[in-house]
Amino acid sequence: MRLVQLRTANGPRVAVVESRDQLRLLTFPGGTYELASRAIELGTGLVALIEQHYSHQLVDYKQAIDRQELLPPVTHPDRARCTVTGTGLTHLGSADTRDAMHAAAQAHDDATLTDSMRMFRMGLEGGKPDEGKVGAQPEWFYKGDGSIVIAPEMPISVPAFAEDAGEEPELVGLYLNDAQGQPHRIGYAVGNEFSDHITERANYLWLAHSKLRACSYGPELLIGELPKHLEGTSRITREGQTLWEKPFLTGEANMAHSLANLEHHHFKYAQFRTPGDLHVHFFGTATLSFADHIKVQEGDRFEIELGAFGRPLRNRVIFESHTHGSEQPSPVAVL
Repeated sequence: MRLVQLRTANGPRVAVVESRDQLRLLTFPGGTYELASRAIELGTGLVALIEQHYSHQLVDYKQAIDRQELLPPVTHPDRARCTVTGTGLTHLGSADTRDAMHAAAQAHDDATLTDSMRMFRMGLEGGKPDEGKVGAQPEWFYKGDGSIVIAPEMPISVPAFAEDAGEEPELVGLYLNDAQGQPHRIGYAVGNEFSDHITERANYLWLAHSKLRACSYGPELLIGELPKHLEGTSRITREGQTLWEKPFLTGEANMAHSLANLEHHHFKYAQFRTPGDLHVHFFGTATLSFADHIKVQEGDRFEIELGAFGRPLRNRVIFESHTHGSEQPSPVAVL
């Protein structure tokens, strides 16, 4: 089952994806966050609760897009209580890339490996532990709160200080903590983590800086079992023509870490188990246009598509003309 969240005059509403062209509204009075919260409170499955709220009201999917009614498939009513994070060095990539990484890891001793390659190898060797055991920690980063999340089909902005504006096609996990702080996975979405690869490349200790910017996920939320192997397409268009296009792989069959291991190492921290908080977690990628020397321009559009997730995630690129920091006064002494 797949859901979308629509903007209405009375607040967000949830709709079930009937087909590529049609949505069915739910009678439930609220968005996906409220729906998932109710399912947790009742102790019933999310799908069962959804089925109790089917309506006869159908919505034309394309018209909803044209009217800019799409919201991210899950949002928190308080943006400050949505935590956006991610993990890197998680994906094996293509067979050729995987073989090259294995060869590099075997051809050098630990003293000559880069920190990135050493961490990648730790994932290969210990990222998928036996059930009940804890595996290797992944690379982890904080990206922002709910204020950085851009709705599908809406422009995604590039900070004026940025060196690069590169897409990152990723699988995203959406989680809601219950009243006792236990995380519940609501579902999965397609995401564009969007990063500054020039800054990151200059020094891996600048990874955190490269991540602090907008991102997008959706438009559809996949509920239920996630396929182990997922094949998608990442594309950039310019003036209606394809500028760059490449397939990408995700899902556990194409990852060095299991999703359970990545989830464990995120939620083991008590501050990420605050009751009622929403977590948006990007699981990483192995495919970037930056690797093919693509430099996006104003008006280019990112399109990220995974067949199991319905319609693609699309966002047009806009460049900020000034640095926001320059508008703010310098910090002053405490009074």
